[in-house]
Amino acid sequence: MGCNCCHHSGCSPEKKKNKYIPAIISLVLLAAGMIMNHFQLFTLPYSALAWYTVAYLPVGWPVLKEAFEGLRHREFFNEFMLMSIATIGAFCIGEYPEGVAVMLFYSIGEAFQDRAVGSAQRNIKALLDVRPETATVIRDGKPEKVHPESVKVGETIEIKAGERVPLDGTMQSGQASFNTAALTGESRPRSIREGEMVLAGMIATDRVVRLLVGKPYNESALARILAMVQEANERKAPVELFIRRFAQVYTPIVTGLAVLIVLLPFLYSLGASGFDYVFKDWLYRSLVFLVISCPCALVVSIPLGYFGGIGAASRIGILFKGGNYLDAITQINTVVFDKTGTLTKGVFEVQHVESTLSSEAELLKYIASAEQKSTHPIAHAIGRYAKDKKIVLSAVSDTTEIPGHGLKVRIDGHEVWVGNPRLLSRYQISYPADLDASAETIVACAVDGAYAGYLLLSDTPKEDAATAVKELKALNIDNIQILSGDKQAIVSKLGAQLGVSQAYGDLLPEGKVAHIESLKANPAHRIAFVGDGINDAPVLAMSHVGIAMGGLGSDAAIETADVVIQNDQPSKVAAAIRIGRATRRIVWENIFLAFGVKLAVLLLGAIGIATMWEAVFADVGVALIAILNAIRIQKKKY
Repeated sequence: MGCNCCHHSGCSPEKKKNKYIPAIISLVLLAAGMIMNHFQLFTLPYSALAWYTVAYLPVGWPVLKEAFEGLRHREFFNEFMLMSIATIGAFCIGEYPEGVAVMLFYSIGEAFQDRAVGSAQRNIKALLDVRPETATVIRDGKPEKVHPESVKVGETIEIKAGERVPLDGTMQSGQASFNTAALTGESRPRSIREGEMVLAGMIATDRVVRLLVGKPYNESALARILAMVQEANERKAPVELFIRRFAQVYTPIVTGLAVLIVLLPFLYSLGASGFDYVFKDWLYRSLVFLVISCPCALVVSIPLGYFGGIGAASRIGILFKGGNYLDAITQINTVVFDKTGTLTKGVFEVQHVESTLSSEAELLKYIASAEQKSTHPIAHAIGRYAKDKKIVLSAVSDTTEIPGHGLKVRIDGHEVWVGNPRLLSRYQISYPADLDASAETIVACAVDGAYAGYLLLSDTPKEDAATAVKELKALNIDNIQILSGDKQAIVSKLGAQLGVSQAYGDLLPEGKVAHIESLKANPAHRIAFVGDGINDAPVLAMSHVGIAMGGLGSDAAIETADVVIQNDQPSKVAAAIRIGRATRRIVWENIFLAFGVKLAVLLLGAIGIATMWEAVFADVGVALIAILNAIRIQKKKY
């Protein structure tokens, strides 16, 4: 059975206000009826029945209609049917106030459930769906206001200070500051330079900027995030799927038990002397049993718990692609980080140029020309350096990429190799031996088979990289590793800085895959891999939980990953694990609460101690407590 408590979550505010009117009418009529009953004012025949029927219909009629619809679709066991049978039965045995009360409190419970689920959905949507409805595009040299969907890739758009960016694009005008809170959850402005990517949803804070549009409206980073959050609700956690299957079996069983509560004492009374069977008493116990048995507390609060976890994570820039990954991340005991762009800023600067050619400028022209179409952070750094030095780049042809090594290209009639020293070794080109010993990043170059020189670049750890490692250790995750294609000396140096003893360098993409496979060979390892590049996609897919850096990460990594960190902060990995653990803990609290209270009241109802009032608490009361408990996930700080 599925609880339909969320089916009004898309209602307008006006409709939501109207939802409370029937409950208010029923509550007033119920209270007035109980007062009249107390003073014995119901003197005419059937006057009490008529009064309580009027009190019942505002809240009972919608439920009776749902029960009838269920019958038409051969859904005999759902909470609407349970409530209808229980309350009509209460009227049949003269327990009018209790029949009205059960339906009234059930309806109030439904309204609270609707509100909780609707609130969680609206919070996430309001947090993320901040795409502007207009864009200022420059056409024929003039600004023109249009819908962002009509802007084509390659056009230029203008954003004034205080306006939100409608489309992804590259910065065309110097340097500007942007508020990235909608995407990353961080309130601190971020400075973006010319040529760097600006994402839809950011807000220009200090001046008018122009962007060259890089992606259509429906493929922007923000559109992708919204799609991920919407899809996340379709991917259910194992606990959630189990509860759904359990409810389908549980409901018919308790309905059968309710029938047996009436039938078995009757059969026993046929053969037992001295046993006084009173049909009304046993039917009342059966009805109490039915009210208690409604599994709404479980069916509503558990999905709400996972939805709350996804919402809480979204608020701080972490996107879980489903409740199943919230569950999976709680089991992680091994975290493996990529290095460049994940633990380090990925913002390289050229520190030194060594050339055997006629000038440094000639070497720089060859290297920058070869790297001009690459999206790698090292290539960006070389391009910026060449632009600062006013180097005119040459056209490149016959490009051959050697994964993990570099490029072989033809420039101005010359055959040029650009990459790490391993590339030159591969083609038997001799070079100074001290290049292999350097602990910094080297981009070596050879022209027409002869060594031509190198660029030395450096990268720095992200501000919170050491915090990320420290927080993971605080969560009792001690198996932390770094994998990188950089030289072992560089990776070991970073590992020592961050407190990670297992740091592995000189790995090609297939080397990373082999390393993860060797870790997975031990079933005790539950692995999360954290990366950002295209070459990380295979290991993100292989690991138990793949975590991608979403701000500057490649589309391939983001699509493959199970969790996306929007602000590229590695410390958010620990926050994601904390949210997963908090969600799981609250979900299990709700399961134990619902089962514990229901079991106790079921037993009391079966032996005639519990009344309809206790039954109402066991159903609606427990559902409300479970929902309030689930909402706690969104209120906590991570």
